Amino acid sequence: MASKPSISQGQAQTNSEAYHFPLVRAVDLATLPIGQLNQIKNQLTQELQHLSTSFQQLKIAQGKFRDCIVSLREGLGRGEGTPILVPLTSSLYVSGKLASADTVLVDVGTGFYVEKTQLAAQGFYKRKVEELGKNLMDLEKIVQGKQGNLGAVEDCEWDT
Repeated sequence: MASKPSISQGQAQTNSEAYHFPLVRAVDLATLPIGQLNQIKNQLTQELQHLSTSFQQLKIAQGKFRDCIVSLREGLGRGEGTPILVPLTSSLYVSGKLASADTVLVDVGTGFYVEKTQLAAQGFYKRKVEELGKNLMDLEKIVQGKQGNLGAVEDCEWDT
């Protein structure tokens, strides 16, 4: 006997347990009118688009942190006064000279910079990459759940 399609209301909880959601309640999709199924489908589609955009932005941020690690590794061993290109934006660089071979300025967010040794800066960026990796895994699970719910709604639409 085939089970009736249903979806769970609410969202999946992430491993980080930073989010607390109300108890999940299953809804029998076969009992819903077609108009309500369309509303659920549209809502799930919008949520998936938003989550997919967030996923891509996290991947981009993770890539930028990896680029920082590579830049720090390439900078090790360079002496003071070495000519460098300083990024002002992602596509605009200006010429400069390395002021210190021992320390770097690290953007820690919201416009704050902290002076760190090159090894401490590498550690900071490695932790950021790992943290974003965990967030990406959590987000991927949520996206998969939403995709499953969307598939259940679409299957029910075809059956009606």
